[in-house]
Amino acid sequence: MKIIVYFTVACSLAFVDCLENGLARTPPMGWLSWERFRCNIDCVNDPDNCISENLYKAMADELVKGGYKDVGYEYVNIDDCWPLVNRDAKGFLVADPKRFPSGIKALADYVHSKGLKLGIYGDFGTKTCGGYPGSKFYMEQDANTFASWGIDSLKLDGCYSRIEDMPFGYPIMEFYLNQTGRPILYSCSWPAYTATPDYKAIANSCNIWRNYDDIQDSWDSVSGIVEFYGANKLNFSHIAGPGRFNDPDMLIIGNFGLSHNQQRYQMAMWAIMASPLYMSNDLRRMPEESKAILLNKNVIAINQDPLGVQGNRIIKQGDIEVWTRPLQGNSVGVLFSCIGGATTAQVKLALTNIGLTNPSGYNLTEVFEGRFVGIFKPNESLSISIDPYDVFLVKAAQL
Repeated sequence: MKIIVYFTVACSLAFVDCLENGLARTPPMGWLSWERFRCNIDCVNDPDNCISENLYKAMADELVKGGYKDVGYEYVNIDDCWPLVNRDAKGFLVADPKRFPSGIKALADYVHSKGLKLGIYGDFGTKTCGGYPGSKFYMEQDANTFASWGIDSLKLDGCYSRIEDMPFGYPIMEFYLNQTGRPILYSCSWPAYTATPDYKAIANSCNIWRNYDDIQDSWDSVSGIVEFYGANKLNFSHIAGPGRFNDPDMLIIGNFGLSHNQQRYQMAMWAIMASPLYMSNDLRRMPEESKAILLNKNVIAINQDPLGVQGNRIIKQGDIEVWTRPLQGNSVGVLFSCIGGATTAQVKLALTNIGLTNPSGYNLTEVFEGRFVGIFKPNESLSISIDPYDVFLVKAAQL
């Protein structure tokens, strides 16, 4: 791991000189508790679903048993509401002993024994969003504490803080994380609190970063996030690459708010946008159709493409959108979506209209089922049908 000593100067001189911790070379994958389980601390009346060591052990077990680990989901991420509401007499964070009686170190050991990684939640401000102790004035101490526990990822939120302090504070925590000598993936909420984020500076200090509203279990939430990414104001998509990715928030596939088509849509969009794949659902109660979407190796391969290039929306006409993403091997991921309507949409366009201009043509494969679509020259038209709120995702391999 590279130790950054003069972080204020180094980060201003060269983009590649910062946060070379070897992590997130492709978008990280795993599970995160927040959207599904929120800040449920009632372990007396709801022991199976409260924020506790038992919940995270159960999800680690399910990642392995359900085959999620085998396809790349490796992080088990604790979110807000895990500690006591006050630090101890020496200023250390303390996990709630009633809900985490074994302590975070023991939980990390358990997660590691499954071949997985444990993430934890903190906040740049004086308090977390849930009112628990934040890291302001304690960043070095907290970084060392997390490392001593065996933590593999830190999500640092931005509640109860001054926005003008964030350009200085978030890099400071990165510095202290690097100083621990332990590789800790750094997830920042910095741009989510800033009207005009400096994405280059953010990418200098963070592996992944949230830059929009928290996702909710609804189509309106998912489609609103995608529209933000499609509009791509400030051109934040070009910053993404190995070690640094925009994070549109969690996968809510398998919960209550999305239809089957809408779940396919979210999975495909998160793949084309090179987004972290952090599920927030109850893996113990997953519908088989939802599980199949989350475990689809072909879609995951698009997401995990080693080039790490974020896809962009190139066409928006009514309910029809087209997104493209460059992939390794002179290939391109192309996503056609229908984000509304009441009937199946018919789309016909030449490959040149979506930037596929190689004279030798392309071999097109539908991604979800791995079905051969055909070989097309640039001037030939592709005709497809898309149901409402669904996608047609193809990989175009250059011949």
